[in-house]
Amino acid sequence: MRPAPDLAAAFEATWPAFETVRCGGFLVGRGAGAGGRVSSAIAVGPWGDADIDAACARHAAWGQPPLFRAWDDETDLIAALTARGLGAHIPTLVMAAPIAALTDRQIPPVTAFAIWPPLAIQRQIWGAGNITPARQAVIDRVPPPKAALLGRIRDRAAGAGFVALHDRTAMVHAVEVLPTFRRQGLAGWMMRQAALWAQDLGATRIGLAVSRANTAAQATYASLGFTAAGSYAYYGPAA
Repeated sequence: MRPAPDLAAAFEATWPAFETVRCGGFLVGRGAGAGGRVSSAIAVGPWGDADIDAACARHAAWGQPPLFRAWDDETDLIAALTARGLGAHIPTLVMAAPIAALTDRQIPPVTAFAIWPPLAIQRQIWGAGNITPARQAVIDRVPPPKAALLGRIRDRAAGAGFVALHDRTAMVHAVEVLPTFRRQGLAGWMMRQAALWAQDLGATRIGLAVSRANTAAQATYASLGFTAAGSYAYYGPAA
């Protein structure tokens, strides 16, 4: 399922590749070690087999394995990639909610903040999870407006995240809560802080991506008013 065009545009703009090159009907991302989202090729126009070859060649030139990101309704593309032996990896949902759904409650004092630039403790929390320095470099190159989310619980910093605005849609990325402090509602307060920050800038919607395997996070987001707005997977060589 492909999300609405403005949500899809925000999804791309707020987590940009280090470099992109057009290969026929594909836009190929150079990720510089920052993960599949920015290291994949996406269809941006009519494409043919030669375009798939060109995208794979561009990946190889950058030292990346061939990797494509396809929305679940791009059935022709999925069939073509599967025929080449590229299998599906990391099925992912894009979820979205009206900003108003997350701004109806007051955040407890000293619980969540939206600041820029990130504090050292936020970078440490990211680093303790899967938000490596290369992924943090993605955050750094996103154009403003943007903010680093800080979550506090039990008198200490325990969560970090990132939110950026594109047009009137805010996208949240890189949400990380230290293991000891999970399942205590902190991620929800951080999401509400992101929504308040975005609302002040005129946003009307907030979105995020979450892997289908992360059912706990999906449940948290659903409780805040998020619903599925799109779904995709990566297609690449077997791991």
